Amino acid sequence: MGDIEFGIDTFGDLPRNDHGEVVSYAEAIRRTVDEAVLADQVGIDAVTVGEHHRPEYAISTPETVLAGIATRTSNIKLGSGVTVLSSDDPVRVFQRFATVDALSNGRAEVILGRGSFTESFPLFGYDLRDYDELFEEKINLFVRLLDEKPVTWEGTLRPSLAQADVFPKTESGRLTTWVGVGGTPQSVLRTATYGLRLMLAIIGGPPERFVPYVDLYRRAAAEVGTTAYPVGMHSPGFIADTDEKAMELFYPGYKVVRDRIGALRGWPPLRRGEFEADVAQGSLYIGSPETVARKMARAIGTLDVGRFDLIYSAGGAMRASDRLRAVELYGTRVLPMVRELLAEQPAKPAVS
Repeated sequence: MGDIEFGIDTFGDLPRNDHGEVVSYAEAIRRTVDEAVLADQVGIDAVTVGEHHRPEYAISTPETVLAGIATRTSNIKLGSGVTVLSSDDPVRVFQRFATVDALSNGRAEVILGRGSFTESFPLFGYDLRDYDELFEEKINLFVRLLDEKPVTWEGTLRPSLAQADVFPKTESGRLTTWVGVGGTPQSVLRTATYGLRLMLAIIGGPPERFVPYVDLYRRAAAEVGTTAYPVGMHSPGFIADTDEKAMELFYPGYKVVRDRIGALRGWPPLRRGEFEADVAQGSLYIGSPETVARKMARAIGTLDVGRFDLIYSAGGAMRASDRLRAVELYGTRVLPMVRELLAEQPAKPAVS
């Protein structure tokens, strides 16, 4: 297989200190920066921070945190995971990430999406009844802005633009842009049509069920004449020195997060047996470095993706020191093993 990139994802979940106390929002943000600095030091390729507007998460403006990370790191790519474009303004999103791109010497990436929660809509004055139309209209404008030329554009939910020139420009002339997709064919087709990178959010179940979406993206890009970039995937996971320790550290906080998402989507509360089954056969990458490496290599080979991002901080039940240890093990132990395992796998035939 070709070169694979590996990243970590966090939403700025509030960790606990060594006394078991939940830290402040300010401390959680500083801890996130420290974790990204460590990720850069141990050779992880990318860090993405998500946008949320809920009490259990500290990060509501990913690009602000990324700007702080940019000044303390040298190589790691800096992205959002995701930027909720529906309730933001495309012009301001472009400007903010172009600024991060400048501070980081070209390492900024934006991952656009709708988000798992909907608090941003009433917070910023948007009607949830316009959920689909808002995203479609705003991504259409954002793609125009990526050309970094004066834009004339007309919409119905956002004021029109007439020869609007947007600053700052990026040094490369193009901001790296992904779309985070949760598993609908329409979203995959939209991403391919606009010529953007596809990031699959695989938060449960066997990764094999996403193979058709990878194939659809590549076929659709070929049909419309856009570039089919290497596909990315992100999934929850956690690494500790043993399988048992990783499971016990991760489960309490993960259950809280999973149940909150499930309440919005009509899922029943997560049971421990279901969690253990997903660790064994699904898309939860939890365990010792050896266990996680083997499972990651299988998933990457099955889906033939070019990027794997691990959501390592799901939930706020674990200590900040355990999260740092997980980042260290991911970079120093897991990734070398995954690359070695992938090198042993036969290449997949190209999609015709």
